[in-house]
Amino acid sequence: MGNDALNAENAMPTADFAAVRESEQFRTLKRAHRRFVFPVAIGCLVWYIVYVLLADYAHVFMSTPVIGSVNIGLVLGLAQIATTFIVTTWYVSYANRRLDPIATEIRDSVEIADTVAR
Repeated sequence: MGNDALNAENAMPTADFAAVRESEQFRTLKRAHRRFVFPVAIGCLVWYIVYVLLADYAHVFMSTPVIGSVNIGLVLGLAQIATTFIVTTWYVSYANRRLDPIATEIRDSVEIADTVAR
């Protein structure tokens, strides 16, 4: 490889990221992301705090047997773990449907602009 090839490969991108950040597409992407993430994060946090408070202050309730020696506390604790996987799967599905198409459009427009600028 000659020096020209190395310079072309290592060239800094010329995309105007400030303009991308101010574009309507990027604002739409941020709005769609926040519309999902903030309510779900708040819901998960509330669910976790309720679990912790129940474990700390509702000993009788949490030690109520469900099946054999499995009690409500154990069931709710396992539900905390299940919630993590459910929310992760839900977010991936949401991102694939709503966020990724917008992000792809933004990326493609930046790459085209970068290619044209070179």
